[in-house]
Amino acid sequence: MENPVGALRASVDRLHALASGLDDAQLVSQSYCNDWSIAQVLSHLGSGAVISLRGLQDLRSGTATPDEFNQSVWDEWNAKSPASQIADALVADEAFVRDLDATPSEVRETFHISFGPFDLDFDQFVGLRLGEHVLHTWDVEVTLHPGAALAEPAAAVLLDRLHLVAGRSGRATGQVHRVRVRTQRPTRDFTVVYDEASVTLVDDAHDEFDVELPAEAFVRLVYGRLDALAGLDDAQEVHLEHLRQTFPGF
Repeated sequence: MENPVGALRASVDRLHALASGLDDAQLVSQSYCNDWSIAQVLSHLGSGAVISLRGLQDLRSGTATPDEFNQSVWDEWNAKSPASQIADALVADEAFVRDLDATPSEVRETFHISFGPFDLDFDQFVGLRLGEHVLHTWDVEVTLHPGAALAEPAAAVLLDRLHLVAGRSGRATGQVHRVRVRTQRPTRDFTVVYDEASVTLVDDAHDEFDVELPAEAFVRLVYGRLDALAGLDDAQEVHLEHLRQTFPGF
């Protein structure tokens, strides 16, 4: 994965620019996430930054993070006012990315952390945060600026970890078939492979494709955030609608 910390820094800066000028009504307005306001999206990112920073610091010091720590953080953030959720999230977000950026190379090379069901090296750990951060930043941005797209540098980085996301978010249809996808900016070829019980995404160069779309749109698709896309012919739209149903989001 190419420079995930740099891509995360750009996403942090983008979110800060979006959120710092919100008025009181916008704080509590609906985000793209059905169950969360804009303030609640920021609260989720802020609490996640606190938890991830603690995990990173404890790993470096050889200290075990208490089992109850995560729940205590979520309880604290859920009790904040919308204005505090926004302000505190921006502070926590910045603190985490600064700590990542300052992590020395020798620590990055030997880094290993268990995060839920995953065993992650440093770039994978940052990549997990990057995907969450970039998509939730879009959840805020698209409500303020309809038609918003993911930043292309971040989308290019996230393409490298879409295989893992697709394996978690994909819903099998009971049919065995394939959908060939070509992305633009950057150009990449993928195949969504369906068998009776699972969905996988594989790198698979091909001369013809079923759907062609911008890389940022394909990232949003796999994360369950692509409602419409202009410029497709009818045949591609059929395949795209099938992919939307395959990846309903987390």
